[in-house]
Amino acid sequence: MRYFVYLSYDGTRFHGWQIQPNGISVEGEIERCLSTILRAPIDIVGAGRTDAGVHASKMAAHFDLPETPLPNAVSRDGMLDCEQLTYKVNRMLPPDISIHSIERVDDDMHARFSATLRTYNYFVHTSKNPFKRHYSYECHFALDFNKMNEAAKVLLEYEDFACFCKSHTDVKTTLCDVTEAEWRPLEDGCWVFVVCANRFLRNMVRAIVGTLVEVGRGRMTIDEFRLVIEGKKRTQAGESMPGNALFLVDVKY
Repeated sequence: MRYFVYLSYDGTRFHGWQIQPNGISVEGEIERCLSTILRAPIDIVGAGRTDAGVHASKMAAHFDLPETPLPNAVSRDGMLDCEQLTYKVNRMLPPDISIHSIERVDDDMHARFSATLRTYNYFVHTSKNPFKRHYSYECHFALDFNKMNEAAKVLLEYEDFACFCKSHTDVKTTLCDVTEAEWRPLEDGCWVFVVCANRFLRNMVRAIVGTLVEVGRGRMTIDEFRLVIEGKKRTQAGESMPGNALFLVDVKY
C-alpha cells in the first residue's frame, strides 16, 4: 500500500532533501522517524531534491507500507491510522520539519513522476532588514525589475534549459515546460520571483535568478539573455544565487 506525505521544512541546517553520507538531510530524518514508529525499514521518495539550505512550504513524498503487522499505536481495525501516524511522526521529528498529513493513494501514484506542476519562490529585499536575512536575498545594488520581467517572459518561449543546469549532473533530459515566470512586488522594497514548471533541473531556479539579476543590473541585455538559453552552456549564465531565499511552495498532481 502506498501513502503520500505532505510536509514543510526549514532547510537552513540540512544538506538538502536527499540522504547524504556525511550530512543531515530532510529525507533521512523522516525515514528515521517512520521506520522507528512503524517498526520496519521505510524508504521515502520526494517530489524533488531541494539543495542545501533550500526550504519548502509544501513538499510531497511517498512511501510503501510493507506487509507486516502494524503497531497498535498507529493502526485501527488492522489499517494504518494516518492521523495518528502524522501526530506521532511530528512528535519525533525536529522542529524544522512538519508533516501536514499522510494519505492513502493508488499504488501507481508517484511523488516525483506523477507531479504535473511545481512552483518555486525566490525572495529578494533591497534594503537591510535583520528579520529577512535568513529567508531572502539582500540586494546591495539597484535592479530594474521591469527589465527582469521582460527577460523572465523569454523563458516561456523555450523548453531546453541546459544553461541553467548544474554542471556534471546526470540527467536524461534538460527539457522543462515553464508556464509562469514573474517578479512580483511585495511590501517595503521586497520582491518575489515566482516560477512554475512541470519539472526543474538541479540548481535551475537559482541560476535563472542569478542571470535575471545580471539583466536587472544592466550587465546583460534581453537579447543576450536569449542567447544564453540558446547557447545551452552553464558557463554563459549568471551565478547561482544563495539557497536560503528559495522556497518550494507547491506541487500539483
